[in-house]
Amino acid sequence: MAHAIPYTFIQCPCSDLSASGNGLASDDVDEDDGRTFDPRAPRSNYSLYPIEHLLFCEDCQQIRCPRCVTEEIVTYYFCIGPLQVGSLLPASDPNAAAVEAQPNPNGGPYALFCQYCNWSSTEIGINFDRPSGIHSQLTKMDNGGSRKITLKDVKERRKENPDVTPIPDVQVDGDLHFASLKLFYQEQVTDATVSLGGMPLHDTIGFSSPAALSRIMSLYTGRGHTGRLQQGPTDVMREALHTEEGLKLALLDESAMINKMMKKGLDATTTADQRLNQMSSSRFQDELRPVPYLLRTKRSKRCTACRHIISKPENKVTSTRFKIRLVAKSYIPTITIRPMQPTAAPVPATSKPATNEEAPLSPSKPYQYILTFKNPLFENIKVTLATPNTTPGRFASKVTVLCPEFEVDANIDMWDDALKDAGKDGRSTADGAGQGDAAKVWERGRNWVSIVLEVIPAILPSQARRSHLGEGHDGQANDGLLKEDEDVLEIPMFVRMEWEADAQHDLGPAQGRDKETREKRELAYWCVLGVGRISHD
Repeated sequence: MAHAIPYTFIQCPCSDLSASGNGLASDDVDEDDGRTFDPRAPRSNYSLYPIEHLLFCEDCQQIRCPRCVTEEIVTYYFCIGPLQVGSLLPASDPNAAAVEAQPNPNGGPYALFCQYCNWSSTEIGINFDRPSGIHSQLTKMDNGGSRKITLKDVKERRKENPDVTPIPDVQVDGDLHFASLKLFYQEQVTDATVSLGGMPLHDTIGFSSPAALSRIMSLYTGRGHTGRLQQGPTDVMREALHTEEGLKLALLDESAMINKMMKKGLDATTTADQRLNQMSSSRFQDELRPVPYLLRTKRSKRCTACRHIISKPENKVTSTRFKIRLVAKSYIPTITIRPMQPTAAPVPATSKPATNEEAPLSPSKPYQYILTFKNPLFENIKVTLATPNTTPGRFASKVTVLCPEFEVDANIDMWDDALKDAGKDGRSTADGAGQGDAAKVWERGRNWVSIVLEVIPAILPSQARRSHLGEGHDGQANDGLLKEDEDVLEIPMFVRMEWEADAQHDLGPAQGRDKETREKRELAYWCVLGVGRISHD
């Protein structure tokens, strides 16, 4: 895993629930409860998250990750740019210089404008009759405000005057070209095959049927249908002959474009990004059109077990705040790890957040690290830690927690803490702290406690002799080849916290209710500590 070392990840319990729900026996479930969590297992890649990415359900008293929540759409919004629709003032108004900013009391016409670059759709001659349905209005007009020629207009024009000349290819855009060609192929398929198995050919199955597809392909292969039931010559679908049938010749004469480029210069041409984002080919700036983008959504998150809302953003588009946001960082301790004797040089304040990596760990050499637990709750918590004697995997490292049980004070006001410790000569450390002794806290603060963790890295194949290579801790043969990130020393740690909180089930009358009623709560989960990389040079 490409993460900054050292790091701390939390395991979400949803992966264990999905594994136990596959029809396993109760004995297997009991064995899973007593099994050490393996951070190198393939399933672990989808269950480990930083604490900043996790939520917490107050009803279930469980950690929730992005995989075990249900999302609901709160609102849709447009996030590409600050485009808005504003009314245009009459041209005779003396204050017409600020047409995008002032509303027109008469209601229309309207224009798209950007508050960032001051671009307006009036620059390309596009105005709108109403402030809604912008996309549908754009599809009916060209740049300059002229109305687009549709297939319906072509049919009415041909109906009124059958001898009228076809529309020039210059006036045929992509939409009209596609509509004409689609209608032509539908008529060809309908004339060639009236029905398939007694069912008429409607628009929904016109090109999806095998017979229609084979007829279209016969234009290019020159082959007819094989295995036809009817006898006689094979019907070959002809190609389009003129513009109304979808034929559009390539415009090879580019003298007009060259003259326009010589007159306006290269600044009037479009960039590569602009041409890629346009629906049709556009060579000049005045041919660009507003492009529709997919809308974005704001979503609320619910717990899949109890349907409790654990995250809900505000409906306002420009707001980044949340109405409800139950982050796990406010309910479980924050765990940080750092070496007791760092080898990397400290990072200057002007260079942060850059970090200097620690030197690789030498095999078979003891290292001590300081684990700091910060309590976010307003009650004291009792923390119990459990780690395996050796890390799981092919190359086992030894792990020792010098103080597996300790208590962290509540997250109270700092001035209350100062008054509380006034009679202790201002000392905030426990007795014997700072010595790294067993069963003693290294350092203690207002709502945090630091303990010592000792590790002895394993010997990697590059340091071991071939005669000493046998089977690893998990029974797999050590072939001397390191896998990806196998030199990273990861320690699985089981964290169990206990605390007392006000009872939530006590819903009786206020007079008969005991104000001192408190209930005991507990929460247990696995976490992974990334200590460092083991040297194998």
